[in-house]
Amino acid sequence: MSGQDAAGGQPLRVVVVGAGGRMGQMACTALEGADGVELVARAGRGDDPAALARESGAEVAVDLSVPSASPGVVAGLVAAGVHVVVGTSGWDEAALGRLRQQLGEAPEGTGVVVVPNFAIGAVLMTRFAEQAARWFTSVEVVEAHHPAKVDAPSGTAVRTAELIAAARAEAGVAAAPDATSSSLDGARGADVGGVPVHSLRMAGVMAAQEVWLGNHGEVLTLRHEATDRTAYAPGLLLAVREVGGRPGLTVGLEHLLGV
Repeated sequence: MSGQDAAGGQPLRVVVVGAGGRMGQMACTALEGADGVELVARAGRGDDPAALARESGAEVAVDLSVPSASPGVVAGLVAAGVHVVVGTSGWDEAALGRLRQQLGEAPEGTGVVVVPNFAIGAVLMTRFAEQAARWFTSVEVVEAHHPAKVDAPSGTAVRTAELIAAARAEAGVAAAPDATSSSLDGARGADVGGVPVHSLRMAGVMAAQEVWLGNHGEVLTLRHEATDRTAYAPGLLLAVREVGGRPGLTVGLEHLLGV
């Protein structure tokens, strides 16, 4: 299904990369059911996304590939002047830095939005955690996903921890107390900017995250859980519609939501 945009013009033409995966299938379904956009191509293994975008006339690509392939996929699309919404995990600061440089050499106006999590509730939880972190002595992140997820910690958990760490550094908060002197490897989780991040991979879980914040005498817990991939559709459609008006690199759906 496709429809004209709000101004009565032609629909926004979109290609989905990684269309055969679970998230890719959700994206295709969401795009097919949305007004003002048209799914014009689906890229899978063995396809050249940039070539497919050119052949189909796609203006926007949604990258839902795998972490090992995503930087190359996005680089090819950017070089072709295609706007990209990236929903693939694994984009660390080094990779984002290379992408910023690529965008500087791309056709003028090309935009990329990197989205660690498309769920509106997850974005709000991260924002709330960032605001609260400066007021608490201790903070840790626990994320849980289905056992087929290939990366750990999740992109959302890493992004949450990075924002928490930045907020605490800006506020001059001391490092969280921790007297641990002996532990099994990994028992205290991954260290992201001084914030412990713990990953669970469990059957029966799709995606969940908790942020624990503690002071003497009180604990605040923020939790978000996605029970179905349809939770990601509104955020994905928002990013698809907004990316063309945001030249350069934008990291995080919160910038599109205004929070």
